[in-house]
Amino acid sequence: MLIHPWDAAQHDTEWRDWLSTHDFGQLIAPGAGRDLPVVVPTHFRYDGERTVLLHLARPNPVWHALDEHPRALLAVTGDYTYVPAAWNAAEDTDPAQGVPTSYYAAVHLECDVRVLDDPAVKAELLNAQLAHFEPGSGRHPVTPDERLLKGIRGIELTVTAVRAKFKYGGNRSEADRARISERLRERNGFLDAEARGHLTRRG
Repeated sequence: MLIHPWDAAQHDTEWRDWLSTHDFGQLIAPGAGRDLPVVVPTHFRYDGERTVLLHLARPNPVWHALDEHPRALLAVTGDYTYVPAAWNAAEDTDPAQGVPTSYYAAVHLECDVRVLDDPAVKAELLNAQLAHFEPGSGRHPVTPDERLLKGIRGIELTVTAVRAKFKYGGNRSEADRARISERLRERNGFLDAEARGHLTRRG
């Protein structure tokens, strides 16, 4: 992932706070000697520090890749929007000569992987996920003897490095950013408000 200086996270708190509200991403396992990695879309639970927990179905092909090499990348992208060419043209540029772009936030967590198969540990993991994703739902706590645990395996990711990017016109003038912000407000499309929030916050 290319990260220009003006797109880099301003501090660790920025990407940690963002990740605390984004809990769906792509688990990418390179394995060893493969033509392509295994990529698994998945929900996950991040503890705010160095640990990510998730579970996947036992037939998932990712287990073979993790057996080959217990490393993975968790890639999370969100708050994205398309900025039309005319909007992105600088003040002194003909809008017909503008270059379109995308605004987005992305966090890549490089991780060591530990596969969890102990029923008690998997029950604890599921209960933590239930508390995060559906608090107060009334679902009975998962116990180690539940049959459903036989069909899943847990994963504990220990974060070893982080690359974070917030691409929201950081290289543009204040006037350009203000104009694009207003265009996003007027369009009010999918995730435009979220992107505009970053554009304003990072100004």
